[in-house]
Formats: sequence, structure tokens, C-alpha cells
Amino acid sequence: MKNNIYIIIRAMTGLQHILSKNCFIIAEIGINHNGSLEIAKKLIDMAKDAGCDAVKFQKRTINIVYSEEILNSQRESPWGNTQRDQKKGLEFEKKEYDEIDKYCKSKSIEWFASAWDIESLKFLDQYNCKNHKIASAMITNKEFLLEVARRKIHTFISTGMTETSDIDYAVNLFKENNCDFTLMHTVSTYPCKEDELSLINILKLKEKYNCKVGYSGHEVSPGPSIIAASLGSESIERHITLDRSMYGSDQAASLESGGLKLMVDYIRKIPVVFGKEIRTSILPSEKEIAKKLRYWE
Repeated sequence: MKNNIYIIIRAMTGLQHILSKNCFIIAEIGINHNGSLEIAKKLIDMAKDAGCDAVKFQKRTINIVYSEEILNSQRESPWGNTQRDQKKGLEFEKKEYDEIDKYCKSKSIEWFASAWDIESLKFLDQYNCKNHKIASAMITNKEFLLEVARRKIHTFISTGMTETSDIDYAVNLFKENNCDFTLMHTVSTYPCKEDELSLINILKLKEKYNCKVGYSGHEVSPGPSIIAASLGSESIERHITLDRSMYGSDQAASLESGGLKLMVDYIRKIPVVFGKEIRTSILPSEKEIAKKLRYWE
């Protein structure tokens, strides 16, 4: 506990510089569009209206990511009775991504996607997105990491389900390849219990690796993401949904419109309320109040 407090106090010396910047807020649509381009556009609108900087999707080549045994196994879903039916139903292809690219440009909001295999990574190359994303599930795939790092495009690297050695390897690889990156503190449970969030790791990652650090949250409340931003997270990523009761494994760990707006509004206020300098004298706005309340002066 004492060590954690020491880290927080020491981190405060560099926090003012971080909080003077605009936190990059990513609305993770993922597969919460449920295979519907109409829903995807509504989620893009929701993110834009809330003041997010970008939306993010997920791209998979299902025959690579999943085995035939898994794809042929039973699963009841809106698309059929097998895992293959469900996975195919959730996957966007070129026609949909062309429209997403066009729609996001018309709305002046960035978009990118986390690829789950090298073929999907190559598919995304055609859109020249400003960012890549390595999902927590992919951080131990060394071949995939190298493919991403070689592209030298800024990459968000989620750290859920990792040992320290996994993060060490990823950081060293990206530094060796001169690829800019942001480590995203992540806990990969959906939704995540608040007592397992360990937001102290945002500061620990920054101290250990001397790099940009953000937070990718899967909790129900917008509160922890606001706290993460106040600790100096340079990026915040949260899943979003039109309705938490919709079909899908990520819906329950997502923010609806009201929660997203609240989160973004509070994060945008952090640099304002944090201030630019240490107070050393009475504020001009306080002088008249002081005259009224300090009767002895």
C-alpha cells in the first residue's frame, strides 16, 4: 500500500503536463453492431454526439481465428444454430467497411479496428487508418505483433490477460521497430468488477516503461474511466451500445448514450479543474467575498 501511495505522489510531478493535453477518447463499437450497418451508423452518431475522438471496430477472418470444431459446434443465435452462423453474422466485410469509412469521414470522426489475424490486418491496410489496435487476446501472438510493428503506425496495445514478460516483449518489439504505441491498462472480464480494476497500474506502467499509457475499461459504470483519465491516462477506450439488453457478449460491459456523454464531459473537464499552476495568492474572484466574510480586516 505504501509503495502504491509513493508511486502516486511521484507521478503527480509529471501529471500537469499530461493533463494539459486532450485525452483521446475511443468509443469501442467492436461487434456491438450485431452485423447491422444501420446500428453501426447509429453508434458512430452516438460517439460523435458525445464528443469522442474515434470509433473502433473488430475484424476477424473466422476460418483463421476459430477452428473447424468450434465453428461447427452448436450455438443458438439470431443468425442460426452454429458458431459459424453467429461469427459470420457479426462480421463486416469490404462493402460494410467502405461505407463505414465514408460515413466516418462525413461525420469528421476517426475510425480504426483491432485485427485478430494477419489476413484481417492486411485487409485494414487499404483504409490508411491513423491507428492500429492490438487486443489483449493478441498480445502474446509474436508473429502478429511484428506484423503490426513493422507498419510503423501508432498502435494501442491492450494488456489484459498478461504476465509482465508479455508486456516487456511487446514494448521492446515496438521500440526496436520505431513504432509509436500506447499501452492500455486492461482487465479482460466482461463486465469487470470494480475491485479488480487495479487502476494503480496506469501509473506503474508509465513509470516502468516510460511511454504513453491509457485505459481500456470493461466495467459497467463510467466512473473508473474518469478516474483513469484523472490519473493521467492519455487515451480512454470504452465499449458502447444502443441498449445493454441487446444480444451480444460485450453489451453488458458497454456504456449507453447517457453514460458515454457523462464520461466524456467529465474527462474533458479534468484539465480545466486541475489548473495550470499551484495557487500562491488570493484569486481576484475571491477578493469581494473576502471583504464580506472577513469582518476584522
